Amino acid sequence: MKNIFFVIILLLFVNQTFAQNDTIIDSVRNCGLNPPPLEGLGEVQSSEKQEILRQVQNDEKKTNLAYYIVPSALISYGIITRFSSGLQNFDKNIDVRVKQNISRRYRFDDYIQFAPYVAIYGLDLCGVKAKHNLLDRTLVLGTSAIFAATLTQGSKYLTKIERPDGSNFHSFPSGHTSVAFLGAHILFREYKHKSVWIGVAGYGVALTTASMRVINRKHWLSDVVTGAGVGILCAELGYLMLPVWHKLFKINQKDKGLAISPIITRDNFGIGGIMVF
Repeated sequence: MKNIFFVIILLLFVNQTFAQNDTIIDSVRNCGLNPPPLEGLGEVQSSEKQEILRQVQNDEKKTNLAYYIVPSALISYGIITRFSSGLQNFDKNIDVRVKQNISRRYRFDDYIQFAPYVAIYGLDLCGVKAKHNLLDRTLVLGTSAIFAATLTQGSKYLTKIERPDGSNFHSFPSGHTSVAFLGAHILFREYKHKSVWIGVAGYGVALTTASMRVINRKHWLSDVVTGAGVGILCAELGYLMLPVWHKLFKINQKDKGLAISPIITRDNFGIGGIMVF
């Protein structure tokens, strides 16, 4: 079990580091380095302003790239495990330890996976303003859910990996974990400008969900590692698609737009929509 929590703590540390980098960039922007208020720099020459602005933009690009490095590494680990007898034995050894030391099964992972989603909307209602408005958040969430459902469910039926408890052959990757990390990453992206710890709390819930899937013998370690990567990656793809929806549906116009909302149950994903015109 120590190996499980080592991986979890490492993942949390890396994501918190990225969160701090973004906070620094946002702070620099708030000082007046983001156009149009370049005149706020006072006596700094125009060429120097442009150089500072380019540096800020380059730092932001590097940070955005970092968001793809972690999920790519996690997903790669799961894929490599499918072809590595050593990593598969590592999965089995962890499951043996779980079986020997934990006999009770905990089912709250079926519910806490959705906690970050409640926070994504609930914090805004409590007066903690998110980065994006309600419509944009819903578009990102809906788009991300579609990507996640496609990747997780498609992979399950293609790989047909048996679960540790032998209940079925839909083990890889962990859908619960992908749902939890998808919500946690969106929560982090929406509220990191307010407090990094909001995102840390969301990741903590997601990590707990992943741990419980292993403890309950519903997934191998490689399943939850991959599920975490899928959730984070799909959240980023949701943000990447947001400008496309803005342009396609012209939702930047006042009182007009299309809201897409995920419908998520214990075993399935769905999608719903509301158009305002």
